[in-house]
Amino acid sequence: MSAEKRIEATAKNIEGKIQEVVGEVTGNPQDKAEGKAKQAEAQDIHVVENIKDEIKKALS
Repeated sequence: MSAEKRIEATAKNIEGKIQEVVGEVTGNPQDKAEGKAKQAEAQDIHVVENIKDEIKKALS
């Protein structure tokens, strides 16, 4: 499950970067902001997965 979440987070991060660039190119601040938000969400998912992995290691 962890690998699936990491893949989803990476895809969301890439999607966010693309949306941010499109917002910059087109001058659309909403697209730019939404892209940054997606990147932040992806980062949060990665942090949660890292914490889960550390807990599993500690319990092993």
